[in-house]
Amino acid sequence: MTQHFGRLQDGLGTTQGFPREGSFPGKQWDRDSAQRSLDELFSLARQYKSSKAYRELLEFVARFRFYSPFNAMLVHIQMPGAKFVAPPNRWLRKYSCTIRAGARPLVILQPRGPVMFVFDVVDAQPESGALPLPREVLEPFAVRRGQIRGELAKTIENAKRDGVAVSECQFGSQRAGEIHQEKPGKYLEVQIKQKARPEYVHVPLRYGLLLNANHSIETKYATLVHELAHLYCGHLGSPNVQWWPDRRGLTDEVREFEAESVCHLVCGRLGIDNPSEEYLARYLKGNEESEIPPISLDGVMRAAGLIEQMGHERLKPRKEKER
Repeated sequence: MTQHFGRLQDGLGTTQGFPREGSFPGKQWDRDSAQRSLDELFSLARQYKSSKAYRELLEFVARFRFYSPFNAMLVHIQMPGAKFVAPPNRWLRKYSCTIRAGARPLVILQPRGPVMFVFDVVDAQPESGALPLPREVLEPFAVRRGQIRGELAKTIENAKRDGVAVSECQFGSQRAGEIHQEKPGKYLEVQIKQKARPEYVHVPLRYGLLLNANHSIETKYATLVHELAHLYCGHLGSPNVQWWPDRRGLTDEVREFEAESVCHLVCGRLGIDNPSEEYLARYLKGNEESEIPPISLDGVMRAAGLIEQMGHERLKPRKEKER
């Protein structure tokens, strides 16, 4: 771990003494190309393997805030120079623009559907009498300074549905937090309806996550994101692989690089400073053609998207019966 975060307890309950290499769930995950089709594609095409290419991807996704991290990555794969994309009906309805003939469509995933075709601003032509395009379209990557509002509290509340209890402790200045597995037998009370008479469900307590009580709200949020990234990237295993993968047994380098990448993306898209920037800068500013660790890009983007969503809206409880 870096100086910013505590030690990660792997899904086997220890930081050393792993079982033989072939038995790691992480190895099984690596062999299952059907579940990791994007990672298989990246591996074959050698895309984003170099430090330079990966840094450019992270910077693009962190600034491309109007779509999910996963969709931002898909846009970058198809058009690295894209600035602002939208489907044709939105270009026409909101900006009075039509798509020029022969324009290149970009494919992204559609919420609650298969795929959606979008077009970059370079292919949008204003109709006669249309108002000038707003700054959000012409300068979408403008640097902004954000602050944490309700994201910390919402993320902590949403984490309960996965059996994660978040609490604060008095740590030293160089230790921000940690996540660990809890012994079975205890439960968390999760509110499912916000009415005059709220309803609750009980979720098995699976993980404990500690934050440094002495840190600022922004640092607490960055720590929370980092530790949840370990969970949702599968580093501690999974109670149900339909929720997130079981990738125990990965090296410390891979686990830390993935968690720092998720933290960088989520915090960067909010416009707040975070310690992951320093960690990744040291790693990625060496030989630009050197290879990054064998991480799961698919896992990083999905974890970043989930944690970002947890800070914005109340998520429904998991269906335990699907285990």
